[in-house]
Amino acid sequence: MNPVAIAERPAADAPAESLEACDEFDLPQRSMRYCPTELLGTFTLLMAGHGRCVSAAMMLGDREYAMWQLARAQTMTDPELHRVAHRLFSYFDDVRARAVRQAGS
Repeated sequence: MNPVAIAERPAADAPAESLEACDEFDLPQRSMRYCPTELLGTFTLLMAGHGRCVSAAMMLGDREYAMWQLARAQTMTDPELHRVAHRLFSYFDDVRARAVRQAGS
């Protein structure tokens, strides 16, 4: 086929496969949710106000650490900290991990 014929060919006739690895990328089944950095910053500052040092980088990189810090926040007597921790919990609560644990039971 010549270049003119290829250019005039509808996109539906284009080959489905590509030599580019990035063209074969599949999006995850579930949309990714990013933790709002402002909310995380508020959480770390509120925890620091109670004498608790919390690493934002560790919160983002280690789910178990994040859940532990959120649980610690719930033991404080600070209603604002409770609200922030509750909002953050939804970003770290992994539904897929919970489903795997329930399936194994």
